[in-house]
Amino acid sequence: MSSPKFSLIVHGGAWDIPAAAIPDCRAGIRHALEAGREILARDGAAMDAVEAAIIVLEDDITFDAGTGAHLNRDGRVQLDAIIMEGASLKAGAVAAVERIKNPIRLARKILESSEHMMLTGAGAELFAQENGIALCDPSELVIERERRAWQRCREGNHSSEFHFGHNHGTVGAVARDVQGRIVAATSTGGTCCKFPGRVGDSPLVGCGCYADAEAGGISCTGHGEAIMKIVMAKMAADLLRNGAAPQAAADECVQLLANRTQSTGGLILLDRSGRPAAAFNTSSMAHGYLEPDGSVFISP
Repeated sequence: MSSPKFSLIVHGGAWDIPAAAIPDCRAGIRHALEAGREILARDGAAMDAVEAAIIVLEDDITFDAGTGAHLNRDGRVQLDAIIMEGASLKAGAVAAVERIKNPIRLARKILESSEHMMLTGAGAELFAQENGIALCDPSELVIERERRAWQRCREGNHSSEFHFGHNHGTVGAVARDVQGRIVAATSTGGTCCKFPGRVGDSPLVGCGCYADAEAGGISCTGHGEAIMKIVMAKMAADLLRNGAAPQAAADECVQLLANRTQSTGGLILLDRSGRPAAAFNTSSMAHGYLEPDGSVFISP
């Protein structure tokens, strides 16, 4: 079977998605796929397609990224994001930013215009200002649903019942364009009520994201500290490099996550030919990809 002309896979996090949220999750995944496909279908770059898909998900309050992300212990949104290009292994990442509406834009700017790979907090926001990315008011990222959830956690017990995707809800995308370029990206608001300044796996090369033209591209989601322990995205890339089938590689990573850390999560990937796979050990994972015939697969 020949490789697809171009490929795209996206996710909105591996978590216990309540039935009431499934339609919004499916709609968000579809919109992200449409945004990326529109670029890829006119022979656009994987970098542009991934950024466009992630922006859709960051702007969708259903997911834990960008606007509507979980609040930290201080009641503030702190965002992390990364984008990585497989041919050069270049990446750009941001962590703990509070005044960036779409952190994936800033991550890409760092990849393209900085000697550094990751910037955090105030330094990342200063870089944004100096490179034409506007800052937003932190309050613009906070929605009433998350403010109420944060308040309930403060007044009582820190509980998953107060949140959509209490620990999970990170978003990600991986694309392969018609030139064969592979790009992966991940963006998150992290866990609810996290300690200020906490950074999880999402913006770390090899943990929450990895892209290598010789292997494929990966975006992870789940319990960040556990994913960091097994360097899950790089593990998936190494399996692909060594000849594992895409689904087998994804399954093996999630199995190791469960066995070695007793934790939960998931990942999406494309191998170097653009074949998609996804795996998770939560009750569900919001994700979707383009079929070779141009139709879309979306789950749940």
